[in-house]
Amino acid sequence: MSGRSGLWRVAELPTTRAGIERAFSYFIAGIRLGTVAQMVPSVHLGVATSPNGTAYLLCWLAAAGAAVTVSVLTLVRRRPLGTVGAVIDFALACGQLLLGPLVLAPGDRLGTWVTYQSANALSVIYTESGVRQRSVWVGGLVGVIVCYVVYLGSELGGDQTFNAVGNVLTFVVYALIARMFFGFTRRIASDADASRARAAELARREEERRARLTMHNGVALMRLLTEPGTDDSRRRLIDQAEVELRRMRAYLRGRGPAEPDRVEGAGSTVRLAAMITKVCDRYADLNVDALLDLGTGLELPAEQAEALERALDSLLLNVRQHARADGVVVHLDQGTDGSWRLTVRDDGVGFDPASAAEGIGLRDVVLGELRRRGLDVSIDSASGAGTTVTISSGTSPTGNAQQHDPAGAPG
Repeated sequence: MSGRSGLWRVAELPTTRAGIERAFSYFIAGIRLGTVAQMVPSVHLGVATSPNGTAYLLCWLAAAGAAVTVSVLTLVRRRPLGTVGAVIDFALACGQLLLGPLVLAPGDRLGTWVTYQSANALSVIYTESGVRQRSVWVGGLVGVIVCYVVYLGSELGGDQTFNAVGNVLTFVVYALIARMFFGFTRRIASDADASRARAAELARREEERRARLTMHNGVALMRLLTEPGTDDSRRRLIDQAEVELRRMRAYLRGRGPAEPDRVEGAGSTVRLAAMITKVCDRYADLNVDALLDLGTGLELPAEQAEALERALDSLLLNVRQHARADGVVVHLDQGTDGSWRLTVRDDGVGFDPASAAEGIGLRDVVLGELRRRGLDVSIDSASGAGTTVTISSGTSPTGNAQQHDPAGAPG
């Protein structure tokens, strides 16, 4: 479908403030042109019965011309008239009512389309209820009602009194309904725009978080590769760099990394002990002692296992960079109820949580990401006493924070 033909499909308009204003322009044009269409069949009779047929025709043409002009302007502007336009439109409707007694035969001011003036005034009330200045709307409505009373004149005391009162109430009720329609619809559009902006901001933040998670370990490895070392240590770093490179490539291509050690037939679980063993093998230079016998049969959902692998990588990188540890113990334990706990303990220099600022590694890769996956994390450290990180199966989607989480840590 071309853009030109789609312009007229209200259902396809965007639910934005601009889209709503364009929909209002269609509504206004429909009301005003529809009123003119209803006025047309009776124009010849009005000219014939009027005490001044020429004046009647001129007034009728002025009303029809105003309706067509308003319709064209709103469609071109793609929104209702502004304050000045609304004032002029109300004034023209009032003028039609005031001139009505001069062009209508006595007793013909109610009941037929020959007396188009009240219907024309009602269409103006409908369509100009969307003006943003409330004072203009109230003043225009009051002006139309006053002019309508003048228009009825002596007929107010006759048999048509109740019809006249009913018409005045129609002006008021329909004005309130139209005003509520315009205002509430604009509020919906404004809320929709705000929600879209909020969603875009959250998506941007989430993308930044994913980028930090993906790049953190790779950047740490690149920094280690620039430092002097033995051929054996550099070979291990290169092997780890290849793992991080695959992760970065997967991220840049918009795909998640391939899941390691996936259980055959399950399609969504990973053997935790095998994954931990593979990560620890990358850090043989740290003298890692992996005690995993109590959790050999443990399987985790693939997303949790991936987050845990990335966190364990980050923890061991932290030990390599900052801890100056002689050894690391990685212990996995599984309870009879299916719960499990993974503890990573180093005998390095540790840190003082009160004075150290959290780095990206601990804050995002370990604490933040694992808790997002429903795992509990606690970090216990002190200067000169090493560091212990405990990761366990959570009891809620967001995980339960331990009371002794540090205020900060190297990352």
